[in-house]
Amino acid sequence: MKVLVVGSGGREHALAWKIAQSPLVDKLYCAPGNAGTAALAGNVPFKADDLKDLLEFAGEKKIDLTVVGPEAPLCAGIVDLFEENGLRVFGPRRAAARIEGSKVFAKEIMAKYGIPTAQAGIFDRASDAVAYINEMGAPIVVKADGLAAGKGVIVAQTKNEAVAAVKLIMEKKEFGAAGEKVVIEECLAGEEASIIALTDGRSIVPLASAQDHKRIFDRDAGPNTGGMGAYSPAPVVTDRLMEQITVEILKPFVAGLRQEGIVYKGVLYAGVMVTKAGPKVLEFNARFGDPETQPILMRMKSDLVPIFEAVIDGKLDDRLIEWDRRAAVCVVLAAGGYPGKHETGAPVEGLERTDQLDDVVVFHAGTKFEGQGSRVKGRVVTAGGRVLGVTALGETIKFAIDKAYRAVGLISFKGMQYRRDIGKKALKYER
Repeated sequence: MKVLVVGSGGREHALAWKIAQSPLVDKLYCAPGNAGTAALAGNVPFKADDLKDLLEFAGEKKIDLTVVGPEAPLCAGIVDLFEENGLRVFGPRRAAARIEGSKVFAKEIMAKYGIPTAQAGIFDRASDAVAYINEMGAPIVVKADGLAAGKGVIVAQTKNEAVAAVKLIMEKKEFGAAGEKVVIEECLAGEEASIIALTDGRSIVPLASAQDHKRIFDRDAGPNTGGMGAYSPAPVVTDRLMEQITVEILKPFVAGLRQEGIVYKGVLYAGVMVTKAGPKVLEFNARFGDPETQPILMRMKSDLVPIFEAVIDGKLDDRLIEWDRRAAVCVVLAAGGYPGKHETGAPVEGLERTDQLDDVVVFHAGTKFEGQGSRVKGRVVTAGGRVLGVTALGETIKFAIDKAYRAVGLISFKGMQYRRDIGKKALKYER
């Protein structure tokens, strides 16, 4: 079969890497892909939000399955468009993807169907949001309603910081139309976990747990990013807690959407805070997490393609997923200045040395070959804020951490920055 992966980040490289292992797949394409996917697939020069061009390409090439990575095309309705044209595609339809496209919508569904989450207010005027902040105090969380590439959430430690965040989002329009409304939430205390599940609209199959590292600097300092690293499994998510999350969060949320006339098919990502009062939802996403996908798929032993097809066909209850018992850790290497302004075009050195390491995969994100086109022979250069995700398997999280950082030490590019504490939160569970 022919498969098309839509997107260009580390998540999409990981998906392509896993899909390429399936004996069912004869030909793999990525749109637009990166320097890493070029080794596995035919990169095609269409951006993830070029829906009409992607549809035309999929029709011409007789693509049997399209897998959509990023949230933007999902929220723009790529699944609706492909299905209406008789093409098989993995991901939620536009109405379902609103759970990520609008934090207000997700919050309203959670409130209506009793999903445990933070107390919050929803505002479309900055003055009302500021008044609520003054009433509630700090710390407090300010969220842009719409898509903001993972950067639209600001955890304010003081009221002044929160007010500044409201002005940044609603008045200065830092995230454009995504900031027309804001959600102001209580700041939950606890340990965060990424719960990524597959659902066909009724059955739900959670994947291996993971924990992301959002802040740019060690010890969770600095601004939020798209994610600076992740590991799987997350020891804070015990089997008992995963069952509780499934019963109290995932199942009622999918059932609630169905009550609203929305059949949710695809990936359901719940960012969860494990509080003293139990798990509470921080946010829902409509796609695989990045960088959580990298360590999760490193641990997945099952063929991913039949699982995707089972989701599309409403037969997910027939599927069991087999996991490697070992842990996996992903360390993101970012460009200098990220998550703010950053340079691109820096040559990446040392990738060939990491190829010699066992149980290590370097997933590309913001990379390209120097020059134009997807398969230009020559050196790999940086092309984005998050450049690489160095991912390793180990018998324990500690061993996986050590192996990942040994691989990191072989790679270099101008301005390279990374956190040195990825996975350390998990070590207290291994003592």
